[in-house]
Amino acid sequence: MSKVLLASNNAKKLEELRRILAPIVPGIEVLGLADVPAYDEPAETEPTFEGNALLKARAAVAATGLPSVADDSGICVDALNGMPGVLSARWSGPAKDNHANNVLLLGQLEDVPDERRGAAFVAAVAFVQPDGSEEVLRGEMRGSVIRELRGTGGFGYDVLFVPEGYDRTTAELTVEEKDAISHRGKSLRALAPLVAKALEA
Repeated sequence: MSKVLLASNNAKKLEELRRILAPIVPGIEVLGLADVPAYDEPAETEPTFEGNALLKARAAVAATGLPSVADDSGICVDALNGMPGVLSARWSGPAKDNHANNVLLLGQLEDVPDERRGAAFVAAVAFVQPDGSEEVLRGEMRGSVIRELRGTGGFGYDVLFVPEGYDRTTAELTVEEKDAISHRGKSLRALAPLVAKALEA
């Protein structure tokens, strides 16, 4: 069985990658950081999603010798000039508190009219192999930030974000609906054939 490491402790991201890769890469085993010996994860110091994803994937390969996938993602709000962006997870401080992040974002957009509350979820996914080859792909999901928290699914800013063409937040969509349109789903689906090809080689 082929193995690939997702350099994340996020169980929901792990489930998502497994769901998307399984039909495209039969027999693949997707491991998370809990499945490998602990190593020092790099600080996300790059100014771009792509840069941070590569940092994490390179560190995972160096530590484990396994082909590794890592992502960096966040929400880019038009009225905030693309922020929180790469700072999304720690927008309210270093604790990575989802609720505090959402409350802070709502406060910052309180006076912004509905028609100017456009935003995009962005994900960059990096795939780094032990031979040093690297691929980075980017996915986006456009939508808008609403004025209250809605839904119990997903994570992060999903409770505030309504994708274009929908009247529900991404936290109110089914897993299948979200996978089909999400920023991470798009980038992972684009990456999956590259992972399959690499593991067959």
